[in-house]
Amino acid sequence: MTEPLQPGSVIGILGGGQLGRMLSVAASRLGYRCHIFEPGAAPAGHVAEVLFTAPYEDEAALRRFAEGVDVITYEFENVPTSALDLLESLKPIRPNRRALAVSQDRISEKAFLNDLGLTTAPWAQVDSEADLRVAAEKIGLPAILKTTRLGYDGKGQARLTSDADIPGAWAAMAGAPAVLEGFVDFEREISVIAARGLDGRVAAYDPGENVHREGILRTTTVPARISAGQRSDAVLLAAKILNALDYVGVMGVELFVTRAGLIVNEIAPRVHNSGHWTQQGCAVDQFEQHIRAVAGLPLGDGARYADVVMENLIGADVEKVPALLEERGVAVHLYGKGAHRPGRKMGHVNRVSG
Repeated sequence: MTEPLQPGSVIGILGGGQLGRMLSVAASRLGYRCHIFEPGAAPAGHVAEVLFTAPYEDEAALRRFAEGVDVITYEFENVPTSALDLLESLKPIRPNRRALAVSQDRISEKAFLNDLGLTTAPWAQVDSEADLRVAAEKIGLPAILKTTRLGYDGKGQARLTSDADIPGAWAAMAGAPAVLEGFVDFEREISVIAARGLDGRVAAYDPGENVHREGILRTTTVPARISAGQRSDAVLLAAKILNALDYVGVMGVELFVTRAGLIVNEIAPRVHNSGHWTQQGCAVDQFEQHIRAVAGLPLGDGARYADVVMENLIGADVEKVPALLEERGVAVHLYGKGAHRPGRKMGHVNRVSG
């Protein structure tokens, strides 16, 4: 096994958003320094030692970034393959490239999960309007059409309720490869935040219950309203995915709870919005857990010692911060972003009880 990084070592993070920001803070608590590589606005740059602002196509900037770090990780999964090819030749990337390849493409992801024997929503690859008509006939409507790559927080998606929606839905994809997913009749959505270390050990947090509106996560509540058996099944399912990918780091696994069992919605090879509750609910939160994993340190205990409701502050919600700061049992986390706008995640709060 690779020796753990010594204090003072440098962790490189691809992506400079709020997840990179919170990873940098966690790394600093363990004595590490962070360098951020981000083509655009970078809230993470406020708390990191060095910020590289350059496009992912800038090979010279990528080389300078890699030369100054000991290991590379990422806060979002849509880093161009060309950049990863170059960086991987220079420094270790954790989680590994296979995890990225699987998660960057919805079809690859669903095929991988099905090959593991895990259940997903019914799906079909769609490369033309004619394909969409065939898929709609096979899967049935209502359904949702998604681009295979780059969609998040409800972007790159079109809902179909009847055949009349097919032309408009396909036009919304703008010619991009897509996948049609059948709707799942579920009781609730949960997510498991789990980690795997360099030594192969897996640690998981309690599943959280998620509520989305307009495709964006609004709240995560822990504990989720599920049985002990469902909780165990969800954790074991996440561990199966981590081990199959020889994964190192934290992963978010979103699941639908149905009468027939658990259905995997999607996986995210990084720290996850639905895991923010761990900042107030556990001794070692998801951000420190990820840093521990990629640095080769022992994983922390994921045991929960409080009930928590995490609420995202989206758009104008941030104007409620002064009142939230007055509330008992509420921890406010702001991301250091500028002006708010609809759909923009400005921060989150964790309400603690128990």
